[in-house]
Amino acid sequence: MKVLVTGAAGFIGSNLVDALLARGDSVVGYDNFSTGQERFLEGARAHPAFSLARGDVLDQPALTAALAGVDAVFHLAANADVRFGTEHPRRDLEQNTIATFTVLEAMRAAGVKRILFSSTGSVYGETPVIPTPEDAPFPVQTSLYGASKVAGEGLLSAYAAGFGFHATVFRFVSILGPRYTHGHVFDFARKLLADPTRLEVLGNGRQRKSYLHVEDCVAALLVALEGAPGPFAVFNLGQDHYCEVNDSVGWITDELGLTPRLDYTGGDRGWIGDNPFIFLDAARMRALGWAPRHRIEDSVRATLRWIMANTWVLEARA
Repeated sequence: MKVLVTGAAGFIGSNLVDALLARGDSVVGYDNFSTGQERFLEGARAHPAFSLARGDVLDQPALTAALAGVDAVFHLAANADVRFGTEHPRRDLEQNTIATFTVLEAMRAAGVKRILFSSTGSVYGETPVIPTPEDAPFPVQTSLYGASKVAGEGLLSAYAAGFGFHATVFRFVSILGPRYTHGHVFDFARKLLADPTRLEVLGNGRQRKSYLHVEDCVAALLVALEGAPGPFAVFNLGQDHYCEVNDSVGWITDELGLTPRLDYTGGDRGWIGDNPFIFLDAARMRALGWAPRHRIEDSVRATLRWIMANTWVLEARA
């Protein structure tokens, strides 16, 4: 297949690009490098089946040109900064919702109808249904990020019905692993390098979270590329267990050999939109033959080791 990946220089995108090339696909990487890293594509750029298109997902003519001859699109480019969404409310609208519309319109112009979309488990808000299946009722949205992804999913389903698209939606838990550049492990590593004696923990540390290794995430994307039903399908991606933030703090400080004082900010949420309990039911994805191989503790520790071996990324994402 010939596949275009938006956000190709990002954490998940670059890992997906490598996996697609390894299985013999031709890949067009599309990225404006606002947050993506050139280094993440070093291996891909040496591959004869890879080409890079530098462009913004809001630039429909550039996207349309990059889509020439493409069979499927993985739309991963997005603003994923849930925590600071209320400080930049237009950013989620533009980079998530409007960008998704632009991708769909570029695909329509280029005659490409297969799209696989990275949504989020945040669309479930603070659902009382735990573990949460794909058909759980949507509660009131608590983050602008989640709201923007709900809108993106709505656009995909409407394009599937109205224009004959084949659309697949993935609702992720937080992803961990090599090339990780955003999230709690990153934040804790940066804080502890700056001051090994204390660590600020947002909330009360008892928030319960599920995490998934990027290798397991990418494996699920590839399974769905081949086997997801059309015209519109939704899949949760997550582990079959979860941990407390305090557990993750313990694994991280153990890896670093530190015993810092823990300063909690209080409350059961770290920020507006921080769901205190995220645990998704991924049985629908498992029914296609997928299963995660990495446990959460191993993923947290491996992510920290990668960051400490690549401290340049802390500066690059400052």
